[in-house]
Amino acid sequence: MSCFESAKVNRLSVCGAQFSRLLWGAALSLQVACASSATPTQTPEQPLVQESEASTSMTESEPVAEVAEEIGPLAIPTTCHGESEVCVPDPKWVRSLCEDVYPAVALYLFQKSAPFTHGYLTRKVRAVNASGGATSGDEWLRFDEEVVLLYSRSAGAGGMQVSGAEGGYDALRWDGSCVTLDHSEVRLQRPPQPVAAAVNWRAIGKDMQKSLKGNPAIKKAYLARKKECKGAFSGTVTKRCVQLDKKLNRVIVDTLEKGDVSVPEPKRRPAAD
Repeated sequence: MSCFESAKVNRLSVCGAQFSRLLWGAALSLQVACASSATPTQTPEQPLVQESEASTSMTESEPVAEVAEEIGPLAIPTTCHGESEVCVPDPKWVRSLCEDVYPAVALYLFQKSAPFTHGYLTRKVRAVNASGGATSGDEWLRFDEEVVLLYSRSAGAGGMQVSGAEGGYDALRWDGSCVTLDHSEVRLQRPPQPVAAAVNWRAIGKDMQKSLKGNPAIKKAYLARKKECKGAFSGTVTKRCVQLDKKLNRVIVDTLEKGDVSVPEPKRRPAAD
């Protein structure tokens, strides 16, 4: 693991990156317009809201319907597609993946045993899915945020060419949403402490929850959060609940990346075209 110094990006370079990403979006929109209607997307849940005062009261969450877990007809790719600088899945499957948000699939692809290349944000970037699908409720990616690269748009990797653009990637966040990034917004070198988008515990499905709770560290963090938050996943909660929610997220990320727990192929997953 190597350490990297963060650099200030001048206004011209940021504008150039944003312009490039808009070009990708315009080019891809032409493809999306000719395609069939997109798959209905799931609405991201509202994040926890911290109490402004140190109050002991908490708004209990209402009963929530079980997450649909329909088994897709095809398995999630586990090998690299084609030959390029980065290891990415089959692009046909990626198109289906990026039509919706798949929190459990993200955990499966981020675990240590998955072969796909990881990237890390070089700056704060607005979340845009140029493929036309859904994005998460978190509209910004942070500096050093970790993503799994799904599709390389660089000319050398056989991606789409857009005049004035350097290329880029479609990528997957820890929350299961896809984003389109300019080449300058991603680096392949891992920072000392990567940042992760929030894992939506309720949306990953019971099979994934069960596997994760089989790890002692994750189970301990889960039970501590459950006790403090009293089962609430939205609404007004205590400051301690917010802290334990973040801790559970960090433990899940660290444990999966270290390979201390392995998760099964999720039941709710996309299928190739």
